[in-house]
Amino acid sequence: LTHSQKGCRMPSVSPDGTQLLYVEQIGHGLAILLADIDGKKPRVLVDEGMNLLPSWVPDGRHIVWMKTRQEEKGQDPASNSQIHIMDTRTGNSRRLFSDPDQIKFSNAMPAVSPNGQKVAFVSNRSGAFRIWVSNLDGSEADLVSRPPSEQHERLKLPYEQKVPTWSPDGQRIAHWE
Repeated sequence: LTHSQKGCRMPSVSPDGTQLLYVEQIGHGLAILLADIDGKKPRVLVDEGMNLLPSWVPDGRHIVWMKTRQEEKGQDPASNSQIHIMDTRTGNSRRLFSDPDQIKFSNAMPAVSPNGQKVAFVSNRSGAFRIWVSNLDGSEADLVSRPPSEQHERLKLPYEQKVPTWSPDGQRIAHWE
């Protein structure tokens, strides 16, 4: 559907099935583009920095994504990341979290609930990366997934949780650990 010499990735189809959101390398960054579902009429929504994992809010108007700052080669993209939200009609965007206590940690990999009221995300607010849920306005963030222990007994490595995904009824969140 899309064409680029440097590749298009991380596609997300709008809730009404008429638009395609995706990431494309432009220069040294990763931009978010929006096109018709057939890939025609692409336009850049965000072109500054490293933008990853864009997804739609169920209203079909807003999107969320993570913007990361890679400080060293091979660094986990979830590190040094913040979640952003944008109105695709106006182009207005902002960080999802603005409280200094929230943004001193990484917040990444957003997934909006089916009813559009909550967002699941990954954060290192409690140490290692865990699944958190907040209201879509960024308020009332809570840790929702605790592993059986902080460290894998045999591997002696910390448990990390990533890539949250909501069940269709919005009652459960799947993730990898």
